[in-house]
Amino acid sequence: MTTSLTGKVALVAGATRGAGRQIAVQLGAAGATVYATGRSSRAARSELNRPETIEETAELVTAAGGTGIAVRTDHLVPDEVRALVERIDAEQGRLDVLVNDVWGADPLITWEKPVWEQPLDAGFRTLRLAVETHVITSHFALPLLIRRPGGLVVEVGDGTKAYNDENYRLSVFYDLAKTSVNRLAFIWAHELKEYGGTAVALSPGWLRSEAMLEHFGVTEENWRDGAATDPHFLISETPAFVGRAVAALATDSDRHRWNGRSVSAGELSQVYGFTDVDGSQPDAFRYISEVADAGRPADVTGYR
Repeated sequence: MTTSLTGKVALVAGATRGAGRQIAVQLGAAGATVYATGRSSRAARSELNRPETIEETAELVTAAGGTGIAVRTDHLVPDEVRALVERIDAEQGRLDVLVNDVWGADPLITWEKPVWEQPLDAGFRTLRLAVETHVITSHFALPLLIRRPGGLVVEVGDGTKAYNDENYRLSVFYDLAKTSVNRLAFIWAHELKEYGGTAVALSPGWLRSEAMLEHFGVTEENWRDGAATDPHFLISETPAFVGRAVAALATDSDRHRWNGRSVSAGELSQVYGFTDVDGSQPDAFRYISEVADAGRPADVTGYR
């Protein structure tokens, strides 16, 4: 990773853990100043009640070579987002990269039940967390980003447009949330075009987030043992992989070729050459389509 983002400023909304944390870290590794936001801080946790904090993320950004700045922000509260962007403007006078990664709805999802068996309160809370937060953040942050041509917006979701268009995502609310994120990138691409900005929808593959490792009862050191529960887990990737995908986009002077597109970290790795931390290049969605969804035995040969 080069330090070609030195002097550039990024906002990673939803940087407490998982993909957001490592997106912030990898942007920092390229030299950026990164504002890491979320609701879980050392002062108070969100309703997820997990131990990861935005302060930890900011410290990891700085340790990687960038400048990490933690700002506790509830991205459902417009006044808090407005204050965040005003602070970035006052302290930096610019914004070069906006990453919308806010999610936090995993405990709210009811899987594989039809709409009439879905709890509406949890479902609409999911849509607020997954979509409304992204719109609010873009509303306040994009006027700062477009001051300089070349700004980048990354909408992080689950599933590329090509995959989600062809597959039911096991819950009406989850499906709507992840489809909407991809569409938002398409919308931002249209709205940013005359300002020289670029918007991309980006999906990690099977992400070995902190919560996913806990679910499988493994750590990052012995994660392959999770294959005893689900053999397809061998296609999974660390959050650093999608982080490196964002850094590759941010450091690419020709990134506008991706404007309005929906891609996966695995696809971008084939173009930019970055790898996961183990040196592999997992192409999760191709694997899921061609092996897991096709009912074939688990075999990652040729897919990572």
